Amino acid sequence: MFKTFSATPSDIQQDWYVVDAEDVVLGRLATEVARIIRGKHKPIFTPHMDTGDGVIVINASKVRVTGRKAEQKEYFRHTGYMGHERFTPFATMLAKHPERVIEKAVYGMLPKTALGRNALRGKLRVYAGAEHPHTAQMPKTLTLPKSEAK
Repeated sequence: MFKTFSATPSDIQQDWYVVDAEDVVLGRLATEVARIIRGKHKPIFTPHMDTGDGVIVINASKVRVTGRKAEQKEYFRHTGYMGHERFTPFATMLAKHPERVIEKAVYGMLPKTALGRNALRGKLRVYAGAEHPHTAQMPKTLTLPKSEAK
């Protein structure tokens, strides 16, 4: 009989990865980042433990979307007053806050629990340009396939 493995805090070792978002499709980037943040890429993955690694995303302003999402995609928020929904177009969000585009895409792929919120808050760093202040973490480079169509 085999015993089921369950990770303990002493088993968990967390690394950092840097991902270049230039010419990468938004959804594909978000799924890979969410998978790493959650820890599903590790053989010691345990659903109730935080086994994930940190991810630094650079060049967020150069991320790609497929189809007509650049014109049609909108981000929703609510002021709290009746009838006060606010919709922000993708192009406006990418121009003003390119970090939020990736953060919202990754958030949508994480569980809506305390574990998911803590993973997003503590393990995801997104920067619009190519520079980041996390060289002390000695991040490993993670390459994702670029989109062919431009």
